[in-house]
This record gives sequence, C-alpha cells and structure tokens, in this order.
Amino acid sequence: MAQLATMMDANGAHKRGAKAEAANEPGAKNGNGPVKDAMKGMKTDYSRWRLKNDRGLQTWHYLETEEEVKAWPQSTADKYFLGMDTGLPDLHPAKTPLESAANALTFFSALQQGPGNWACEYGGPMFLLPGLIITWYVTGTPIHEPHAIEIKNYLFARAHPEDGGWGLHIEGNSSVFGTSLNYTTLRILGVEPDDPRMIKARNTLWKMGGALNGPHWAKWWLSVLGVTSWDCVNPVPPELWLFPDWVPIAPWRWWIHMRQVFLPMTYVYSKRWSLPLNDLTRQLRDELLTEPYETINFDSRRNTIHPADDYHPKTWILRLLFWFIINIWFPFLRPNWLKKRAEDWTWWLIEAEDENTSFSNLGPVNGPMNTLCSYIHGGPDSYAFREHVKTLPEFLWMKDEGMLMNGTNGVQVWDTSFFVQAMHDGGFSSDPKWKPMLIKALEFLEDHQMDIECRDLHKCYRQRRKGAWPFSTKKQGYTVSDCTSEGLKGALTLQSLPGYPQLISEDRLKEAVDVILTMQNSSGGCASYEPTRGPEALEWLNAAEVFGRIMIEYDYPECTTACVTALHMFQQHYPSYRTAEVQTFIAHAVDYIRASQRPDGSWYGSWGICFTYAGFFATESLAIAGETHANSERMRRACQFFLERQMADGGWGETYRSCETGIWHNHESSQVVQTAWVVCALLNAEFPDPEPMRRALKLIMKRQRANGEWKQEAIEGVFNKSCMISYPNYKFIFPIKALGMFAKRWGNDALL
Repeated sequence: MAQLATMMDANGAHKRGAKAEAANEPGAKNGNGPVKDAMKGMKTDYSRWRLKNDRGLQTWHYLETEEEVKAWPQSTADKYFLGMDTGLPDLHPAKTPLESAANALTFFSALQQGPGNWACEYGGPMFLLPGLIITWYVTGTPIHEPHAIEIKNYLFARAHPEDGGWGLHIEGNSSVFGTSLNYTTLRILGVEPDDPRMIKARNTLWKMGGALNGPHWAKWWLSVLGVTSWDCVNPVPPELWLFPDWVPIAPWRWWIHMRQVFLPMTYVYSKRWSLPLNDLTRQLRDELLTEPYETINFDSRRNTIHPADDYHPKTWILRLLFWFIINIWFPFLRPNWLKKRAEDWTWWLIEAEDENTSFSNLGPVNGPMNTLCSYIHGGPDSYAFREHVKTLPEFLWMKDEGMLMNGTNGVQVWDTSFFVQAMHDGGFSSDPKWKPMLIKALEFLEDHQMDIECRDLHKCYRQRRKGAWPFSTKKQGYTVSDCTSEGLKGALTLQSLPGYPQLISEDRLKEAVDVILTMQNSSGGCASYEPTRGPEALEWLNAAEVFGRIMIEYDYPECTTACVTALHMFQQHYPSYRTAEVQTFIAHAVDYIRASQRPDGSWYGSWGICFTYAGFFATESLAIAGETHANSERMRRACQFFLERQMADGGWGETYRSCETGIWHNHESSQVVQTAWVVCALLNAEFPDPEPMRRALKLIMKRQRANGEWKQEAIEGVFNKSCMISYPNYKFIFPIKALGMFAKRWGNDALL
C-alpha cells in the first residue's frame, strides 16, 4: 500500500490536524493529555482499581493518590476480578458432594457485593467497545488514561493468536467487523500503525478485502467517524417509525434489541452526520481501505461482505427494498417535511428510552448510539448528552486482561436469583452460617423489583414492567420473562423459610405473576422481553448480516421453563390467586416444551451453549408435569441424548459451533458448567442409575481448587445464534446446584 509511506509520517491518534483544532470541530480533542509518568508501563497498577457498587450500579474507578488508596481498601472481590491473590485460604479437601459445594460457597460468599448481589464480567462480544470509543472520540469526550491503557491491553489480549485480527466474539475467528472496528479503536487510543501487532491485524484485514467488506454495523460506525462515506451504508430511513401499527413490518413488531438499535441508527443516518476529516481519520482511510478513498465508488459497496461476516446473507427482497429506497424514494418521493417529521418522532422515542432507563439504555449498542444522537440534537452541553456521558462507564468492566465492555450494565438480578436457588437445592439455605448472606441477597432482589411503569408505555411500545424483575438492575428498567420468573422464585424460596424477613409483600409477588401471565405466546412458549409481535417472515428484512433470528421474539425452552417453574412454585404458596389462568398457562407451556423437543431427545438452547443448557431447563418443565425417566418416553430420549455424549473423563462439553449450526459439536475437553447442567437434567428426569452422575461430579470436584473455586473455562452463553457471551458466575452457581441436588437424591457419600 503506497499510502502507508505518507501515513507513517502523520501525527498519532492523540494529535488532530491544526485546521480541526482551530475550528474547534466536534472530536477535535479526545480529552486525553500526555500519558502520566505512572502510566507509561504496559499496565496500570492493579492495586489501585476499585469496583464501586451503588445499589447494584457497578462502576470501576482508578485511584490516583496514596490517600485515596488508604481511604478505600481493595476488597476480596476486587482482587479476584483483577486476577490478583485474594488471600483466601485453602480449605479442607472435599470428599463428598456437599463438602465440595460448601467449599465453593466459602469462596463465592467472599465475593458478595455490599448491596447483596454478585458481580462479574459479562463480556465476549468484540463489537461493543468500538461503538463506545468512537462515540467518545467524535463527541470530544475525555478518555481517562487508565481506561485507555487497559482497553488497549484487553484488545491486544483478545487478538486472534495466529492472524492478529478480531472476531465477532472472543472465541470466534477473525472477521472484517471485529478487525476493522477494533483496529480503529486502538488507533483512536493512541496505538501507532507501525506497531507490529497493528501491522499483523492490518494485513489480516486487507486479506479479507478491507473495511468495505464489513457488515452493515461496521460501515455505519466508520461512516460516523468519517472514514467511509454514508453512500456505502444500506439505508435505514427513520420514516419506518411513522408506519401505522397495523403495518406488518412496523418496527414495534421487531425484537426489542433490534428496534432499539435501529432507532438511533435511523436518526444518525438520516442526518448523515460524520466527524469532519482530520489527521487520524485521513490515516484510517489509508489503513482500513484497500484502494484510495477518492477512487472508491461507495454506492457499489453497500452489499459487499466477506464470507466470515455473512452469517445471515441479505435476501433478494431486502436488496430490492434497499434499491428502491436509494434510487426511487430518496431522490424522487421523499418530501422534506416527512423526513423532518420522521426525525422528530425518532428523537422523541430516543428521549423516552433514555428517560425510562435513566440513560442506562437497553444495552451497550444503543447506549453509545443514543449518546451520539443527544450530541447531534442538543450539543455537548445538553442535559441528555451529559447524563449519557455519566452513565456509559456502567458498561465497562475491569479484569486481569484489561478493560472490556459488558453486554449490559451487569447480570446482577439474574445471577443472584440463580444462586439463591442453588443454595436452597443443596440444603444450605437453612444453615445459620449462610443466613446473613442470603438475607442480603433477598434485600437485593427486593430492591430491584420494578415498582413504577414506563412513561408512555404504549406509545413507546414497551411491555408492562411494574412487578417485574430485570436482567441487571431496576435502573435499566426492562422486563424479561425469565428474569422475572427467577427473581420471583428466589424471593419465594427465601421468604418461605423460617427466620427470613418478609421483605416483598404478597401484593408485589402477585404483581410479578401478573407480568409473567402476559408473556405467553399462542404456541404456549415464552419469549424474552415481550410476547412475539411479528411474523417470522420479518427475518427476510434482517440487514445485520452477522446475527441470526434477530427480527422478532421467538419461543425459548429456557424462558418458558423459567415461567413454568415460577408459576408452579407460586401456586404452592398462593393456590387461590388466578388459579385457572396459572394452570392453563402451565399446561400450554409444557405442551410447547414437549413439541419443541427434537427427535433425538434434545432441545436447542438460545441463551447458553447450547443443547446442555436447553436440556437442563426443558427437563425441569417436564418434571413439573410429573414426567420422569420411568414414565415418560420424552424424558428417556432426553437422558439418552446426553448419555451418548458423555466424555471419557465423565463430563460433557460442546462448543459454540452448536449454537451456530444447530448440531451438537463436541468441545475438545469437558466443561464444568455444561457438566453441571447435564447432571441437573438427569436429576430432573429421575434417571435411575447414579453412576454417570457420579463420574460427572468426580470431574467437577477434581477441577475444584484448594480454596473452593473453579477456574474459568470456555465461554458459556450465546445470543442471536452467532455471538457468544460470558457468564463467569455460572462456574460457581451450577456446580453447587448439581452437587446439592445429587446429594439430596442419592446421598452424600464420598466420591473422591
């Protein structure tokens, strides 16, 4: 590339062109001054990082002075997350399942946060940090030097070990999406193009044809940055938001994540807002594109995409629609008054999303996008923009590899609810030793049940939330079917035990049930955030390319089972409340679970990897209906499916490829979490032979370390079929659950 000779002589990422400085253009300064002497090393001083947890709102802070360090001691949890020595002692070696579970509890209890929840990273996707960094950069938002250093460390730690690129997620192969955007992120943060790691990544990108072979989201962000032209971005017109509700493709029918990302995308696209060209973006044009910018026909590059990024190819219908919008609608039919009306309405919807989530937003994709919209609409001094800037750090997480961006602002309610139930399954909830810890967990669940409804609930197409539990925090404010169900089960589990406070009133428990009863589809199954609103044919309009099944809500065995088990547990305590409706819901849901079982006995999992996860849930639904291995051919098929895949060491393991292909793919080694899921599934089915489970639990116990912990293995979660995401607390929660359930069913005899 001849352009590199010029590029190498240009200023670095922390220097902008003199013209840009003089004009004080947006993004002319990224806010970073010279690196402080204490920060010149490859890493920050990890002993200075602290996790602040304010009622579940988790943010990482770097302490600059010795006085701050003394005033705010580092917690055991802080040290654990940072990969430092926790100082927790070795424990008496476990011989029995309950001894192993107790050792795990001893370790895990030391990680409980002050508000009562358990924290962890929720990383994995490699397309999140770029949106944040690009947004900070183009809006001139200062990037704190410790954050910049550790984000660089994380990205380099997660570069592909062979080709130096980045994929859609941390275990994926390099793609144009991941490589182009993470390369850009590193350049913004000050890494020079002649760094050997950048040269390696750039060569990988060029072999894939450069950034213009990236998917829609990559081209959108690079056009915001001014590195590519908006002409290469397939159209996302805001006029779609003006469609009447009865229109089959109206956005309110789409899956919530799709429509809440599409919403700010349409606003920015319609404005055609880009950062004015400066030294860095001029260099990036040379580094990311394989031919001179001035010679490129960007119109012809809207649909060019590398096979590594093309998980869901665009349909001919979508291509035809794009052609019509670009060639007919925009130049000949689109009146300016309609464009303005559409932009005004999308801005109103963005404001509603910000208000209903206290600027946390649904997730880390629309969060930075909404931040950019508020900057474009109101400028850097607007209230909305300033609130976004304060809120965005909630998505960041610090660990031993550096700083990443979480998939939401945490997993607080989700993990805490599961852990409470795991404790109870092992009989630990009645032990006075653990009661203070569990009371704190109950206090957290009480605090995060949502108690107010959304502003303009129906106008902004939101599902009711009063009485529901979210995935992370009440502040984020989104109802989720299985989070509400698991939260309800956690609360019922503890409040039904002698000596535990009754923090959540009967009326509030009933409100949770009221929410769950709104979540069932006509199929009997349950989706995630709301019932399905549109036909599956909307997938013909899936323009993201890198994800599958993103356009509408779908039925999930996992969500359905959570609702079934929650309603079943509630009915044990309150049998007279909406009895017929609860029973009908459960009956139809179990019918869905039966119908969704594959001929080989498996269920496909959409939120965990993959068949092990879904089977763990689905067998619980069948057990609620009274089905066991002894009386149910379905249960026998489910058990046989797992037994045929038990590995030589006694465990189970499947890779993320199972999620992508819908076919079981063995992992190269067994996984503690997946092994625990299968043990629970066999116990749900009352499988009559304990030997396969003993072998599995021996593996789990052998993998346990002397201090009670298990080390992190392969990634555990998934969304949209193709993107994996981490649930690090699962390696404590589900082994504890499996060990406890086994001891309750088969006794607590020594296994080691």
